Amino acid sequence: MKGEIIKEATVILPGAYLANDKIIIGPGTIVEPGAFIKGPVIIGSQCEIRQGAYIRGDCIVGDKCVVGHTTEMKGSILLNGAKAAHFAYVGDSILGKDVNLGAGTKLANLKMIPGSITVTVDKKRYDTGRRKLGAILGDRTETGCNSVTSPGTVMGPGSIVYSGVAVPGGYYPGRTVVAPSQGSLRIVSAKR
Repeated sequence: MKGEIIKEATVILPGAYLANDKIIIGPGTIVEPGAFIKGPVIIGSQCEIRQGAYIRGDCIVGDKCVVGHTTEMKGSILLNGAKAAHFAYVGDSILGKDVNLGAGTKLANLKMIPGSITVTVDKKRYDTGRRKLGAILGDRTETGCNSVTSPGTVMGPGSIVYSGVAVPGGYYPGRTVVAPSQGSLRIVSAKR
């Protein structure tokens, strides 16, 4: 086998830590040294779980996803092709297909004021019944570096969040662009 490449093998490199037996890892996935995975966790095929990634409890990672260096993932779902590649926090969240989180993106999940998180859609408030709820990001949504979503943020497909922006919780339809604008936010619906 020396020098032979085994296709579709799951590779767990020395120094990676799998905390229990409630972990499923698909073929072709690489788990780098320093990654810590505590089940129950399901990781699909052809993924990269990079050095220092921390995946804990009730997580599902689809195929061809990246959970990157010092990214923490808790109680979340990444659909196929989603990437949280650098220094991200993904708590109690869902990332749609091919979502890309810029370095340092935080999907805040904890409501600081007692009570459950609400999401407003078309001026109607929906009570989630949860004190912790991160973001739900539609397919192909992208966030810039060091952006933050507030608890209960729901963004439709193809949305963009500029770097360094804090997105208030609530519903944003597909192709929304959230950008800074002279000390405030500019939120527009865009056709790309």
